[in-house]
Amino acid sequence: MQDRRGPHTLAGMYNAKTAAKPRRPGADAARPQPAPEFPGCKPVHLPREELEDSDQRLEYWDGATQTAWICEPVSPYHEFPSCRLVGLSERIAMVRGAPIESYGSMNLRQSGGPQSIMQADESVYLHPGTARLPGPSAMVIGVDDYPDVVLEVDHTTDVRRGKLGLYESWGFPEVWVEVPDQRAASSPRIRRAGLTIHLLEDGRYRPAPESKAFPGWTAVEIHVALNEPMLSKRTVAVLERVGTVLGERGGTGPDDDPLLRSQRADAERALLRRIAARRFGEDTARQLALLLEHVADPDRLAQAGTWITQSANSADLLDRVAGRSARGT
Repeated sequence: MQDRRGPHTLAGMYNAKTAAKPRRPGADAARPQPAPEFPGCKPVHLPREELEDSDQRLEYWDGATQTAWICEPVSPYHEFPSCRLVGLSERIAMVRGAPIESYGSMNLRQSGGPQSIMQADESVYLHPGTARLPGPSAMVIGVDDYPDVVLEVDHTTDVRRGKLGLYESWGFPEVWVEVPDQRAASSPRIRRAGLTIHLLEDGRYRPAPESKAFPGWTAVEIHVALNEPMLSKRTVAVLERVGTVLGERGGTGPDDDPLLRSQRADAERALLRRIAARRFGEDTARQLALLLEHVADPDRLAQAGTWITQSANSADLLDRVAGRSARGT
């Protein structure tokens, strides 16, 4: 019988043999796999030897048939949420005091056999210092660690009909599917704007109200943060909350972030100079600022603040800070 589901399907070409088995224990690797569809994309023949040199935005490349599903021309409506997630992750990382790495729309591929490839819209690693990170060409299932979060932006696409099932069978732990608030006039509004978090449990995805990777960050909050033109005070507070929880789990905090530590030290030194000027005059404050110019340790700056209040005169203060006190303090 002729397949009537249109040119954007893999019916007749895709079967369980071409799908990677999930790595997680308890997953039902033998269950039938539906033929994935890639609405909003067009299938083209792309030989394996031309794959690396192709600069087209791939939704999926099927190694068995050498077929690539190419996305419609990328628009700002599609790119904005992905780029915004990178910035949000960086802010969370600063509060957390430990880096978070984003790998963009890197290739995700299977190892061995007729390799198939997907491209995520954004991929985030929360523990880049200990994770087995992807190489320059692709993240390889069974070789590299999974991203903690993969983001898919459905502007003209619908990953539920294709990529989501593949992410599930490939074992990705957490996938966010974002339908943006702002869409091109030509983009159909069949689906409501919003973000859905898919968490892998026993080899199957289930929708979840909040992220597991970013504890306490709800789907509603993430959607707002990905779409608002400028970050609101409410979103900034949410990012601080999530970063604080992550930091508490890892034993880190804002003072472990080089930029925040430097900014806090700058603010503390400026405050000490103002206090010294009020007590001992501007000349003493200027000399104090020179002595503290390269001091960033919060304990040493706190000690300098104590000396400003305890010193009998400016000479005593400057001697203490310079380390020339008779008491050796």
